[in-house]
Amino acid sequence: MSLFNVYPLFDITPVKADDVFVFDENNTKYLDLYGGHAVISIGHSHPKYVTAISEQVSKLGFYSNSIKNPLQVQLADQLERLSGCKDYELFLCNSGAEANENALKLASFHNGKKKVVAFKNGFHGRTSAAVAATDNAKIIAPINAQQEVEILELGDLEGAEKALAKNDVCAVIIECIQGVGGLDESTAAFYEGVDALCKNYNTCFIADEVQSGFGRTGDFFAFQKHGITPDIISIAKGMGNGFPIGGILIHPNIKASFGLLGTTFGGNHLACAASLTVLEVIEEEHLMQNAKEISAYFIEKAKEVSAIKNIKGRGLMLGLEFDFPIAELRKKLIFEHKIFTGSAKNPNLLRILPPLTIKKEHIDLFFDALKKELK
Repeated sequence: MSLFNVYPLFDITPVKADDVFVFDENNTKYLDLYGGHAVISIGHSHPKYVTAISEQVSKLGFYSNSIKNPLQVQLADQLERLSGCKDYELFLCNSGAEANENALKLASFHNGKKKVVAFKNGFHGRTSAAVAATDNAKIIAPINAQQEVEILELGDLEGAEKALAKNDVCAVIIECIQGVGGLDESTAAFYEGVDALCKNYNTCFIADEVQSGFGRTGDFFAFQKHGITPDIISIAKGMGNGFPIGGILIHPNIKASFGLLGTTFGGNHLACAASLTVLEVIEEEHLMQNAKEISAYFIEKAKEVSAIKNIKGRGLMLGLEFDFPIAELRKKLIFEHKIFTGSAKNPNLLRILPPLTIKKEHIDLFFDALKKELK
């Protein structure tokens, strides 16, 4: 049987990894400045992470959500403490798309409405309502297009008010820093304005933190730079450092009932062990502070490169914009300099999403390589 061919692949086969480095079958070392789409938060193969998962699977890897799982309670408590999102409740699932599906479904249950407002260049997943709210017609099948979604320009507060005033919008879903779209963000006034509109029109504000959450921006969540209180916060990627896990944080104004949401694998023992270790390492190794410090260093280095036309993002969720498509540059960085970076919907943007453990010496390696290629 062959694999269903949906992924354009680089001719590299990683077989092991250590912190910010990945090694192929020939033991060639690559600097990972992409983290597998911002998934690797505490570094590859972190000793505490390896130990926690190994010990958990040797005891109990999985049982369904029909029994008590104290690890879920521990994870909820630690998330509340480290994120500062007091009194929210946690529902666990398996991925970012699934987190956003549950967020949208829960919003619709909560207020009885069904339309969604999303924003240009936003990305929320590849399934059902999540993909319908994603600004990419190529990945929306006819079955997905049945969803009622209005896509607005990022920053269009007047358009948001017009949409919500019709009183048929269950949720506004937004990335406070866009990921796949290209690291764009709007102003605090815009996000705070949308939050106020949602509260005025009984519409749920969903903060999509799938890529930007878990300390990547230097704050636990990207929305925390602004004065907003989301009704639902979706999380995944860096949450498990590679182990599949996602979830939503739910404001106490939304009430639970038996059967409202559900999942077989979500919040299993292994996933919880992985995420608890991620939180432990983020705190013990001061990785949110490291994200801020390395970000500042990265930006200063980037300002020295005249070919870089714009520096986007915050923390270690960064983008370098050029006045030319970066596809060939990215290949040169991978194959000649052994450095992984990312692309975006914006063809001129190079995405930088390294493990939060990265150091200045690694940033120096990147800029040395970049300058050589831009000569």
